[in-house]
Amino acid sequence: MNQVNTPAFKTINPDKLYDPRSNGYSHVVIVEPNMRIIHIAGQGGENKNGELSDFFDQQVQQVFYNIQHALIAAQAQLSDIAVLRVLIVDHNSEKLQVLAGIMRSLWKDHAFPVCTLIPVSRLALAGMLVEIEATAYTA
Repeated sequence: MNQVNTPAFKTINPDKLYDPRSNGYSHVVIVEPNMRIIHIAGQGGENKNGELSDFFDQQVQQVFYNIQHALIAAQAQLSDIAVLRVLIVDHNSEKLQVLAGIMRSLWKDHAFPVCTLIPVSRLALAGMLVEIEATAYTA
């Protein structure tokens, strides 16, 4: 069993389940009691001016840039995220590999959050290809 602990939660990947780390997520997160909970609304790939790239990889990078700034405002960081909900327009294996690759580069040696990926036909804005909602926990 692969297990990683932070001050706020414990991440577990049981031996009886496949190793999800290559896809950029973990199977189980146990949150310790009395932690500060930070909910981040679904972030799209738009920049500060509301502009969206036409390219999926650039939107994913922008989403995580946006999430990092939301976390900073809440005095938290990426490694404090325990849960991600990812919505991808016209999801396919190529997009999954882009997402997982960007997550691996951002999380590096930290445990991945648990994650649910939901394929969708459309998001809130025309041209929006990805939206990610996050829940983080800090001591």
